Amino acid sequence: MKYLLLLMACFCIATTFAQNTFIDAQRSNSKVANALKSKEDTLKKQFEKANLQWPAKHVYIRSFKYDSQLEVWISNNSKEPYKLFKTYKVCALSGAMGPKRIEGDYQVPEGFYCVNEFKPTSSYHLALGVNYPNASDLLLSDSLKPGGDIYIHGSCITVGCIPIQNEPIEELYVITAMAKNIGEDFIPVHIFPARFNVAKSADYLAKASKDDKDYQLFIKQLKEVYDYFELHKKLPLIAVNKKGEYVAL
Repeated sequence: MKYLLLLMACFCIATTFAQNTFIDAQRSNSKVANALKSKEDTLKKQFEKANLQWPAKHVYIRSFKYDSQLEVWISNNSKEPYKLFKTYKVCALSGAMGPKRIEGDYQVPEGFYCVNEFKPTSSYHLALGVNYPNASDLLLSDSLKPGGDIYIHGSCITVGCIPIQNEPIEELYVITAMAKNIGEDFIPVHIFPARFNVAKSADYLAKASKDDKDYQLFIKQLKEVYDYFELHKKLPLIAVNKKGEYVAL
């Protein structure tokens, strides 16, 4: 195949229990049970106010490193555009602008990922796994030690993850777990270096990449997907070519 579609590389991992549904299995953990008890009713009301269906059928997460923000977008069905539901503050950042390429570089990845793990036993309250390294990373990162264990999690400590503190991760965990429970196995997570439409952010990124032609090309690939979503509020199919480059289809 000329391209490898990223969605083919996303597999959702969850601890297996005897219960009937995914959410039942998750609820057997006390932290998840408490989060559902304290957050579900409030989230349902917030969804109704925003004219969104609960539970969410389609969830899209995107984060901006320089801007320290994580957005949650929701769509009621595959034909409707996504609508911004909430923006959370990313409370800590390690590394610098640029993709993650080797274990121990403290970099937050940049690129196109998905939620591949629900981890209620995280040391950082609750955590959602991000499937780094993806198909692109496997071609462009260190072949022996690309790194891994990238999460969106609670608390406010990071060595390459995306921490949003405990209250926000409870909300996000409930939203995504409920979505998975009704069939959304592929929850996209797009991580951008900065907001391309904010002058201060774009200027900072331009300065950070001015002497790095490879990074400039990488940024261009990311921006194509960003621009498509900004225009249509829908996600393009994203593939990876044999060079490890992202290609929006």
